[in-house]
Amino acid sequence: MAAYDLEEQEQLATLKAWWKQYSNLVIGTVTLALLMLAAWNGWRWYQRTQALEASSLYESLQAAARTNDVKAARDAAGTILEKYSGTAYAPLAALVSAKVNHQAGELKTARAQLQWAVDHARQEDMRSIARLRLAMVMMDEGAFDEATKTIEAKPAEGFEGLFHSARGDILLAQKKRADARATYAAGLEKATDPQLRESLRLKLEMLGE
Repeated sequence: MAAYDLEEQEQLATLKAWWKQYSNLVIGTVTLALLMLAAWNGWRWYQRTQALEASSLYESLQAAARTNDVKAARDAAGTILEKYSGTAYAPLAALVSAKVNHQAGELKTARAQLQWAVDHARQEDMRSIARLRLAMVMMDEGAFDEATKTIEAKPAEGFEGLFHSARGDILLAQKKRADARATYAAGLEKATDPQLRESLRLKLEMLGE
């Protein structure tokens, strides 16, 4: 019995010595882990809150777009881009608002919002859509060189035909019919969407092919 007590005392002494040596490390590690968990939960809560608020504003933006309320659309989009730029709604808001402004003849505003989407959208297909629309706005402004440069970047997969079609439109606007015809033909080879293929065929027929 005495031997058993002695063994327990030795184990206790060893544990106390270990704790004395490593207690600060253990407490620090546990504290750090708890802080990291709290920060992660806080970040997830923040993201959810941001997404919900951005979603509500995006609904307001869509409502304004349906009624062609340019000011309301611009204000809603501006708030989303300023306060909720990290959410998935931001590039969508830029595209919707740019369309409303473009239809209203507010080309400068439309151009700025599309450029924002090109610079900040995380998804490659979203950037490609923004590039296409930005090039068309630039073409409407007569900025043909800028429009061409905008769609020189490699598009997302599946957008090759659309980019060729847009390049052809820019060339045609510059009265470069032969170059436009060649570009449309190249786009027809790349295009897989039936509607786009039909559109390119009609453009080629218009140019005499």
